Amino acid sequence: MQIPSCLSSGNAAFVEALYESWLADPGSVAEDWKKYFQSLGTENAPPDVSHAPVRARMLALADRRLAPAGSAQAQAAPVDDGKQVAVLQLINSYRFMGHRQARLDPLNQHARPQVSELDPAHHGLGPQDMDRLFNTGSLQGVPGSQASLARILEIVHSTYCGTVGAEYMHIVETAQKRWIQQRLEPELGRPSFSPEKKRWLLDRLVAAGALEEYLHRKYVGQKRFSLEGGESAIPLLDQLLEDSGRHGMKEVVIGMAHRGRLNVLVNIVGKHPSKLFDEFEGRSRDARLGDVKYHLGYSSDIDTSHGVVHLTLAFNPSHLEIIDPVVEGSVRARQDRRGDVERNRVLPLLIHGDAAFAGQGVVMETFNLSQTRGYSTGGTVHVIINNQIGFTTSDPLDSRSTLYCTDVAKMVQAPIFHVNGDDPEAVAMVAQLALDFRMEFNKDVVIDLVCYRKHGHSEADEPAATQPLMYQHIRQHPGVRKSYAQQLAAEGVVAADALEKMTDRYCEALDNNVVVSRPHVEVQDTRYLINFEPFRDTHWRATADTALPKGQIMALAQGLTRFPEKFQLHRSVKKVVSDRQKMAEGELPLDWGFTESLAYASLVVDGHAVRISGQDSGRGTFFHRHAVLHDEKTGDTFLPLQNLAPDQASFLVINSTLSEEAVLGFEYGYASSEPRSLVIWEAQFGDFVNGAQVVIDQFIASCEEKWGRYCGLTMLLPHGYDGQGPEHSSARLERFLQLCAEDNMQVVYPTTPAQMFHMLRRQVLRPYRKPLVVMSPKALLRHKLSVSTLEELERGVFLPVIDEVDALAPKQVERLLICSGKVYFDLIEARRQHGITHSAIIRLEQLYPFPREELVAIAARFPNVREFVWVQEEPRNQGAWPVMLSKRHLGGCFPQDLPLLCVARPYSASPAVGYHALHVKQQQDVVEEALLLKQTGARPKTQRKKSA
Repeated sequence: MQIPSCLSSGNAAFVEALYESWLADPGSVAEDWKKYFQSLGTENAPPDVSHAPVRARMLALADRRLAPAGSAQAQAAPVDDGKQVAVLQLINSYRFMGHRQARLDPLNQHARPQVSELDPAHHGLGPQDMDRLFNTGSLQGVPGSQASLARILEIVHSTYCGTVGAEYMHIVETAQKRWIQQRLEPELGRPSFSPEKKRWLLDRLVAAGALEEYLHRKYVGQKRFSLEGGESAIPLLDQLLEDSGRHGMKEVVIGMAHRGRLNVLVNIVGKHPSKLFDEFEGRSRDARLGDVKYHLGYSSDIDTSHGVVHLTLAFNPSHLEIIDPVVEGSVRARQDRRGDVERNRVLPLLIHGDAAFAGQGVVMETFNLSQTRGYSTGGTVHVIINNQIGFTTSDPLDSRSTLYCTDVAKMVQAPIFHVNGDDPEAVAMVAQLALDFRMEFNKDVVIDLVCYRKHGHSEADEPAATQPLMYQHIRQHPGVRKSYAQQLAAEGVVAADALEKMTDRYCEALDNNVVVSRPHVEVQDTRYLINFEPFRDTHWRATADTALPKGQIMALAQGLTRFPEKFQLHRSVKKVVSDRQKMAEGELPLDWGFTESLAYASLVVDGHAVRISGQDSGRGTFFHRHAVLHDEKTGDTFLPLQNLAPDQASFLVINSTLSEEAVLGFEYGYASSEPRSLVIWEAQFGDFVNGAQVVIDQFIASCEEKWGRYCGLTMLLPHGYDGQGPEHSSARLERFLQLCAEDNMQVVYPTTPAQMFHMLRRQVLRPYRKPLVVMSPKALLRHKLSVSTLEELERGVFLPVIDEVDALAPKQVERLLICSGKVYFDLIEARRQHGITHSAIIRLEQLYPFPREELVAIAARFPNVREFVWVQEEPRNQGAWPVMLSKRHLGGCFPQDLPLLCVARPYSASPAVGYHALHVKQQQDVVEEALLLKQTGARPKTQRKKSA
């Protein structure tokens, strides 16, 4: 084919764009171009040839075409165009697949696969071509862009098949691939460190190994989840910390599971050795600590060559990767507090195990958050301590379905650097490379530190029982400290006895309780730290003025209903806005969407930021919130809550990814680091919250007891039996109540818009920082009886118990019904319809902490009650009843000689029935039984059950 006339270096960008289009869809380019691009390949070429070498090939052809006859340039050009293309394909093959033949395993257990695409013969190149000069295309570090095939092979093999295996060609952005090539290829994948740097690496290796041996001798048989076999993780982390200072980072937040955690605490974060020893000996100085030593966190200010970095190691349960989104949320809160919109002042650093990284779904969910608007932290550095074994499983056929444990990271096109843990210099180089990439492109990056585990899962385990061959290799392995010390001695960098002397010095420091990490800095920059003292030892009855003057309500309402002049709203949304204007004028009763928005508006204008996230939270799953207005003609958006006042606090509402676990973990991390803001996570339906049960169990319910962490996260969980089936009815109220103890969280079920308004405001205005679990309404959002007045916002407060509202004669009441939520309105409508006067109904709006005093005081108004009845929509074995029966709750509020009954749906394994007709029948039965509408003379059985 004739070379196209437009093939000149000036048109390279145009040609490359055509080539990219052809790769994606061969039919998208003209027939001549299609034939030309097809002619560039060979029969055995990989199907995913990069456009970069082809661009270099086209430039070379163009230069040949334009060069004068007989010029030096023309004479040096390859004669065989097919072989030139083959050379470029060979370079590309090493970039794509060189990691398959890299020397990554310190144990060298298995023969490396022979990748045919890395053999020159596969591309039609032979010994006769080794001395020929070829155009090197985009290969870096080649003077004049030409080199012999032998030199080209030396460069690519050393770069991509040494102790570093780089995976990055899956990245779409050419600039990112070029950047990595420019860093790796000129250095042949090998660092060039000074003797001082090498001694520092050995010192950190000694610290890692000597600590483990010291603890092993001093606390025989105790679990510590040793880092032995992966000691290079300590110089790796220290290098990341040093370079964080170089990049101007002010904070680094680390999340990791238990493997190597004690080592990181002492050798990186700088925990005093004596504090660790106290924990081993069971005499912790902090009585609040309620978890084992290898779950605890720590923070310090560490000195680097370029400034002080505040370092935080987050607490973590044994649920491995669940800390990932929590760290991301904490980092986002710290970035927002600093006004760090570029996300380059606080770094998330996550340390994973290989099996957990591949096996835990929350890893994928967290990656999926990484580049979204509401959750981005500017890129995370991921370090995998790859022991090549999970709990007791080392065969990849059992542990994953991918070639590497890191393959999940490719979903966000993160570069992955596999590195042999027995090459500390390569480890340090990769740490520098990874952090520099993160800072350059604000993307996640992964370091896969391939090492091994010297002991079993814990030090009491016998790993050879299940991995006999692996542990034969491990027993014969000298260890990275010894091998690296011998290497440096041979280079003349250290003396032959340096390892022994350095180990003795380190152990002496431990004996003397000397901090063995980088030096601590006592003077802290306190501008961005949170003082948690105001939140300590507070009680849920702490008061807060949540009422608003009418003038302020009117002003806020005007801001909430104001939007740009030419903004065209959908007719349904326009009616919502119009109704809200009438509500503010007192022409309509207040509904839930309006009072909720008023609560947010009142907080942001007073300087309290509000952050709401969930699936479709901008509009609201049930079309009630409309915090984000959409122009139906242009698609533009407008948020009234962001445009109330010039100096208001931020308001952010996020339509989250379709995730519960990672998103709730993120919001928990955010709220625990930012107690002055209102942070809300909203489930699409409350039923789906069980997708985040680990976050609830390990953090929300127990984090204060285990780690002394305060958190005011609010969870809105739509709940209520509307006949929508088992997956759209119940937020599993019973589970939250079972987790309640020691005033660890609040569980409420508000029934009016005013209650919602005061509840949201008091969550921030009180100094009481506990998670708030809200059984939020669905059907009540537009219920004719579930409305409020402006006066209730002007003078009211949140009521944990709401008294009877109808004018019943207290002495005529013989039956006192206590309920929560939507069923109240079914009961009161039926009672009014049937003219019943002997049954009073009171609402329990706060189920925990249990408002005993308020409930007893209201019940005392009815002196002739003969039966107390708990009424709920849920099946009898679900909902609040299993907890309410206890003497700590309803069971202890009333005279013991009077019966405490329960009216509920029948016992059921499922939350609700699936057929609407059956739902209606069950709901009717609950109401009729509660009000005795079908009574034939015999009263229900009145035996009071014994309770705890």
